Amino acid sequence: MTEARLGPGAEFDRIRAIATALGSRGRALGDDCAVIPDEPGTLVASTDTSEEGVHFRLDWLTLEEAGYRAATSALSDLAAAGARAVGVFTALTAPRAATTADLVSFMNGVGDAAESVDGVVLGGDLTAGARWSATITVMGRAERVMSRRGARPGDVVYVTGRLGGARAALEAWLEGGAPDAASRAAFAHPSARIGAGRWLAAHGATAMLDLSDGLAGDAGHLAAASEVRIDLDLEAVPVHPSVVAPDRALFAAAGGEDYELLVCLPAGSAYETAMGVPLTRIGVAAEGQGVRLLRDGRAVALPASYNHFG
Repeated sequence: MTEARLGPGAEFDRIRAIATALGSRGRALGDDCAVIPDEPGTLVASTDTSEEGVHFRLDWLTLEEAGYRAATSALSDLAAAGARAVGVFTALTAPRAATTADLVSFMNGVGDAAESVDGVVLGGDLTAGARWSATITVMGRAERVMSRRGARPGDVVYVTGRLGGARAALEAWLEGGAPDAASRAAFAHPSARIGAGRWLAAHGATAMLDLSDGLAGDAGHLAAASEVRIDLDLEAVPVHPSVVAPDRALFAAAGGEDYELLVCLPAGSAYETAMGVPLTRIGVAAEGQGVRLLRDGRAVALPASYNHFG
């Protein structure tokens, strides 16, 4: 990484410390603009905000974990687009009492998340405010850009990984306890499925999105965008091993922030993994609209998904 050559001042001292800590995980920090490498593929971008008290609490997570989780939330959108990561921008607001070490910790988490998908920190902004908040903008490139539009009646519906782990951790904290190690890791250290998303795009996926607000709710977004009905088999939902609810499958279907991929593939597709990530068939697309959650062929009530303004 090119050394960050900045003038004097407390703000720039902190940026210098962040740039030094990031090392090879950052690129030419310190200029007003970043240069996006000119590489093959269509340039795609997304942005996501993580707010203290809404998306994370510091009595639950370290600052480094909060940074990692914030960046992964945004990088997951690149996975849903079938894109490889180029890098991330971080507009970070920190409390005035935050130390340089605090800022470095948060940005170390962002840098680790970017590095985990072969991306770098391209730049950002630093300001003081009432609480921690990070707006992460991600850049990527895709040979075949995926969206939530394009599913067709007859397509099969798959999901990557296992669902409900993040919700299991959240429920444990809200009940005044501590989550087990596996569910805590699912919440604090989720994976952006960049490799799986690119593999699925290359293998004929017709529509794809990431699961941030819960399977039932996000399936509804895909159904609306593609103008199809999505029928989901509740008993087929892959459940995270940490889930101990009486109705484990329904708990997992209602859980958010798993950042797994919901994907439609052409009829007749039969896959078990995508770049080493488990892939489970959980439903079909059909003529109609909305989502039907089925158990033993009978419809069950859809669980509510997360709503920021609900």
